[in-house]
Amino acid sequence: MPQAFTVHDYADRMARATESATRAGLSGLVVTPGPDLLYLTGYQPVALTERLTALVLAPDRPPTMIVPRLERPDAQGATGAPALTLTDWADGADPYQAAGPLLDPAGSYGISDSAWALHLLGLQETLPSTRFRPLTRALPMLRAVKDDDELERLAAAGAAADETFRSILSVPFAGRRETEVAADLTRLLLEYGHSQVDFTVVGSGPNGANPHHEAGERVIRQGDTVVLDFGGLKDGYGSDTTRTVHVGEQAPDEVRKVHEVVRRAQQTAFEAVRPGVACQEIDRVARAVITDAGYGEYFIHRTGHGIGLTTHEPPYMVEGEEQTLVPGMCFSIEPGVYLPGRFGVRIEDIVTVTDTGGRRLNNTPHDLGVVA
Repeated sequence: MPQAFTVHDYADRMARATESATRAGLSGLVVTPGPDLLYLTGYQPVALTERLTALVLAPDRPPTMIVPRLERPDAQGATGAPALTLTDWADGADPYQAAGPLLDPAGSYGISDSAWALHLLGLQETLPSTRFRPLTRALPMLRAVKDDDELERLAAAGAAADETFRSILSVPFAGRRETEVAADLTRLLLEYGHSQVDFTVVGSGPNGANPHHEAGERVIRQGDTVVLDFGGLKDGYGSDTTRTVHVGEQAPDEVRKVHEVVRRAQQTAFEAVRPGVACQEIDRVARAVITDAGYGEYFIHRTGHGIGLTTHEPPYMVEGEEQTLVPGMCFSIEPGVYLPGRFGVRIEDIVTVTDTGGRRLNNTPHDLGVVA
């Protein structure tokens, strides 16, 4: 079990976030329930409701969080609570009038992407001259660089996903519905320590040509190619891995050809990982391999996404993303080829940037797996 984060960890995170906001030309940050609030304070309301909860970070005041009065005891119990000032508002009062004094009426703030429109509009009505920017645009690196404790959690989540894949190879596929195999993936992820399963993609045959098919009622057949993409949270941090398997020993020539193209694209992208390289370059080198092989039009998504407290977060490995890689960044590398009406192939590992290159957090073989 990883060591728990401390109040000092959360205090340092809030201080760094405030400094980053100042460097970005912002008056501060407004952080509402979601992964950013959890990252900065350790607090996550038991239920997300219409009641306003918001952490305000600004250089001219101590970190302050406004919460509904009835939820104050829960907020006080958060690990990071001693490092901030708590204020509250009561049912029947206007929460935006209560929050208004915490903000500069002519300021510019980054606000959580997950903020409800109800709350953003309420703040704008109360503070019509205050400007707000989505937090992932204002501070895209807020949670992108992981410390050693976070890397330990991500590595453990990746290892648990790897064990899940090794175990699923011995599960019968032919004659069973995709949903049944997906249920096996869910069971195995939980058995190997995940507390939450976020997705279990089982795309068999033509369904594999839909990258986000998840799982349906199609019965898997001998000769099918099956895309398996699954992950969730372990000790609060995400896993996400994809492997492609074939039902039966002898895969058709084109399936083996496409799989080899995707394998080379994934390996080429991994070898390109090093500090200072732009995120878009990871996408470019993977896409070049697939395009040169004649399958470029069938690679229909970005090459990767960040991962941490959520399974999808910045940075993104996609054309146009000029953010450079920094040691401690963690993201997926997951090129794929999807032939409509026929089959799909995807290979995905989570990778972290080191001082000299990259390190995989998934370590199962990249060959075309065989299942019965």
